[in-house]
Amino acid sequence: MTTPPSTTPRKARHVKRTHWALVAAATVLPLVASTGTAVADTPATAAPAAGCTYTPAVPADNFKGIPVFNAKKAAKPYSATLRTSQGQITFEALTDKAPCTTFSFRFLAEHDYFDRSHCHRLTTQRIYVLQCGDPTGTGSGGPGYSFPDENLTGATYPAGTVAMANAGPNTNGSQFFFVWKDTKLSPAYTPFGRITAGLDVLQKIAAGGEDDQNNPGDGFPTLPVNIRNVKISAR
Repeated sequence: MTTPPSTTPRKARHVKRTHWALVAAATVLPLVASTGTAVADTPATAAPAAGCTYTPAVPADNFKGIPVFNAKKAAKPYSATLRTSQGQITFEALTDKAPCTTFSFRFLAEHDYFDRSHCHRLTTQRIYVLQCGDPTGTGSGGPGYSFPDENLTGATYPAGTVAMANAGPNTNGSQFFFVWKDTKLSPAYTPFGRITAGLDVLQKIAAGGEDDQNNPGDGFPTLPVNIRNVKISAR
């Protein structure tokens, strides 16, 4: 069975973790039942944006510091363009609906956090997502901090949605996913962007398939998706 986007450790090609990182990653293992079905498949309770704080957390891969939320800067609209080995993907950040999340994404992008990383998971059955944002490529990496969920009331995940992967309520970090085909998920994953260009790139990646290393229809994309850089542009 395909599991929802999460930061639970997954297999990855040509990636080795340090002992420290493996111990840190193990803290999210209880979130997955022995069948592989995520138990955190119920709506999460989102904290209000006014209470946005970034809390130190492990692991701290490619650590760039911990952002300090600035409501004025967080409100400024922007678009993000990911230049990947398969083509460009641009999305409009939902700064009015998920200011804590979009502020974090901009902080990481402006500090080159995503540069030279790759998207480690593609699902082609049940849910239709490409998951990225882990500099280790294992599915267990994180930026050294976590922050609350947002924008979950009535959340849906049509094609073109950009949302956060997590390890349970209010455990957001750096991992996120693109929805390349209309997907039904419980409203537990903060939607924070809307693709404005590059959906065809995602569909090309999906058409290339994946290697089933996690489950049938769930694995490493056959067409490698290497993120070269992420550019933030004011709107």
